[in-house]
Amino acid sequence: MDFASIGHIASTIKQNVGQVIIGKEDIVELMVIALIASGHILLEDVPGTGKTQLAKALARSLDGTMKRIQFTPDLLPSDVSGINFFNQKLGEFEFRPGPLFAHIVLADEINRATPRTQSSLLESMEERQVSIDGETRMLEAPFLVIATQNPVENQGTFPLPEAQLDRFLMKISMGYPSAAEQLEILKRYRLQDPLDLLQPVVNRAELLEAQRLFTQVRVSDELLSYIVQLAEATRTHPDAALGVSPRGVRALMKSAQVYAALRGRDYVLPDDIKALVKPVWAHRIMLRTRSRQQDQQIHTMLANILAATPVPTEVKMG
Repeated sequence: MDFASIGHIASTIKQNVGQVIIGKEDIVELMVIALIASGHILLEDVPGTGKTQLAKALARSLDGTMKRIQFTPDLLPSDVSGINFFNQKLGEFEFRPGPLFAHIVLADEINRATPRTQSSLLESMEERQVSIDGETRMLEAPFLVIATQNPVENQGTFPLPEAQLDRFLMKISMGYPSAAEQLEILKRYRLQDPLDLLQPVVNRAELLEAQRLFTQVRVSDELLSYIVQLAEATRTHPDAALGVSPRGVRALMKSAQVYAALRGRDYVLPDDIKALVKPVWAHRIMLRTRSRQQDQQIHTMLANILAATPVPTEVKMG
């Protein structure tokens, strides 16, 4: 497999998802980038915009196991990770795995669960393992969490803590479809849900090889310094109470590597980094003053930081 193969895998997945999701090609590409970069995805938008449908379409495009968890206020951590129960016939404890033991985990409406249950995902998302009753169980690769959430101002939601938000490679908002897209949705869904007909188009071995190969995309020292300068600017900005973490810095580098590979290049350009700053970093920044327009304010801050930070003019790829 070479970088062209990574692009082919991405194109195949996007075409398959496109049978279900009308438009939103840029959103689907971001999700494919996160998938190849082994990063988790947080989809946030108002109810009914297709978040769950998009997550299911991506999951069904892959030849692997998928489990869906409907997060509710009464959901317990053991409902997510699994439990040890006493088997009376065998006279011993037996482990019953929870839905976390899958290749793709769809955490639907994650912010409707209590913080205690939300925290049950922390270890699995970062370390790809689950510790239960003192025993650690590894999760099989690939492992991807696709979480959906409603905006925090909706009733019955518990905001995700910063430590959990930071574990998502990207936070993506779909937005409403255009009038033309809405019309096409009605036509396509008139007789049958196309999701029911969707088949896997990429097997696990291909995905794992793509996840290994993208790391060979070169990032020059100049561009590494550029990413660090951007991160430092978020930490020292007067409006920021919390800037981008070192995990977020690594996330931007990995995402840019995949972005370049999808375009057939074995090296990263400054424009690759600029294109991904907002989806990879916006959810990792906390403002000193909270407001309903917080997301827009953070996007404006990042745009200003990008405009004020000198871009390397000569990028050495040797």
